[in-house]
Amino acid sequence: MTTGDESKKVHGSKSVPYFTPEQKFRAGTPLDPQPKGTAIPKLFSPLKIKNVELQNRIGVSPMCTYSAGLDGKPTPWHLVHLGQFLMRGPGITFAEASSVAPNGGLSPHDLGIWNDEQALAFKPIVEFAHSQNQLIGAQLAHAGRKASTVPPYIHIEDSSPESAGGWPQNTVAPSPIRFRQNGFLPVPHELTVAEIKEYVKDFGLAAERALKIAGFDIIEIHAAHGYLINEFLSEVSNKRTDEYGGSFENRMRFLTEVIEEIRAVTKDKIPLWLRISASENNDVDPLAWTVEDLIRLAKVVREKGVDVLDISSGGNSASQSKRSKGFGQHVPFARAIKKAVGDSLLLAVPGGLTDSSKVNDLVEEGVIDIALVARGFLRNPGLVATWAEELDIDVQQNIQYHYVSHMPKDQIEWLIQTSK
Repeated sequence: MTTGDESKKVHGSKSVPYFTPEQKFRAGTPLDPQPKGTAIPKLFSPLKIKNVELQNRIGVSPMCTYSAGLDGKPTPWHLVHLGQFLMRGPGITFAEASSVAPNGGLSPHDLGIWNDEQALAFKPIVEFAHSQNQLIGAQLAHAGRKASTVPPYIHIEDSSPESAGGWPQNTVAPSPIRFRQNGFLPVPHELTVAEIKEYVKDFGLAAERALKIAGFDIIEIHAAHGYLINEFLSEVSNKRTDEYGGSFENRMRFLTEVIEEIRAVTKDKIPLWLRISASENNDVDPLAWTVEDLIRLAKVVREKGVDVLDISSGGNSASQSKRSKGFGQHVPFARAIKKAVGDSLLLAVPGGLTDSSKVNDLVEEGVIDIALVARGFLRNPGLVATWAEELDIDVQQNIQYHYVSHMPKDQIEWLIQTSK
């Protein structure tokens, strides 16, 4: 058994300015045919969204790590953090929430994308993703009244002072209502209409940087967890009487204008995701946001150009009840939303998706389209391969890892025979 010289050459990826082997096959793709003849579960089927195709329905959820310097730029740490997932083949990996304005980070150590230098610092991460033949998404955010906090690995829900890089005198919201009445976070500045318009533009400019400078494949708007957009949507935090408050149509205006601003940049070519709270998990307050509100909103954002709803919950009400523990705490919301919107919107769902068989059942049933996992990937960056093994299928791994468990038996046999 001999081969030509060209077949012995290792070609490098053209996506990065250094050598790393070209990945001809995407990690996370089921082998075809399967060695055991097993049918491929839908969790490992491809999914086309606009101009991209996920090789499976498993995604790395955006996770804030509070690991940037005060300049908001990603560092080699972020490359290593995200790279460990990107090499292992999830259908989509999201970078963490990146602020669209200097006062929009959850903490002084959040990532930002409000200037070109920050976008350029993302580029090596995106290039690495593409060198691995993988997709990567940007999540655009503004924390509103929950901004300028101390990183939670130091203290939960505490304001970061100016001496630590915070901006406690410059947090903003639709109304001057602090998150927790007797808490540590300050009363935010009530935005004027002119200021609201500027933040709409900030989201659009951030999307443009994410696509044109950094090169991200997907954009997600963060409108959940009590951050600025969520604050406008909910009557709990929005007491305005102008065109951005009061009626449902007025309260969703900021979000719809942000979507329109971003779609003006993407031209309906790039997949647009929306992370949204399905509920404030507060049955006591009659003003709290509910899944019925989201169903009403979903039909509007679909027409505005959103492709995927990323369903979460809570974060805007200090008196919310605890999320249920156990498997799939957001699945009941997904069922209700899917029943209302059908296939007109794809649903990505995070939260306690720990059992691969149950997750696949949800995808097979059509309740969810994409399973998003955070803590599971932190515990096991190779979760895609683990779930594949649990579902009794074999998936492609990156070229450097794949051969270890897929030794070419024909070549080994040839070597044995020729050495006799």
